[in-house]
Amino acid sequence: MILTVNGKAELVVQDAESYQQLLEAKARMETIEGIRRGLDSMKRGAGKSAEKFFREFFAENNIPEDE
Repeated sequence: MILTVNGKAELVVQDAESYQQLLEAKARMETIEGIRRGLDSMKRGAGKSAEKFFREFFAENNIPEDE
């Protein structure tokens, strides 16, 4: 059900199941977009390897690498 004010949608009422499906679809789209950005970054040579990231992370947080 859609409530309009001056011909514009102002309020949408829907069942909880449909709303949950919408939220899940939105989360999937955001995840896919994040993966796409990461792949594009990797193709451009931006970012750093996982090995370098974890080496720096361990060093910055005083975590011995042998654990």
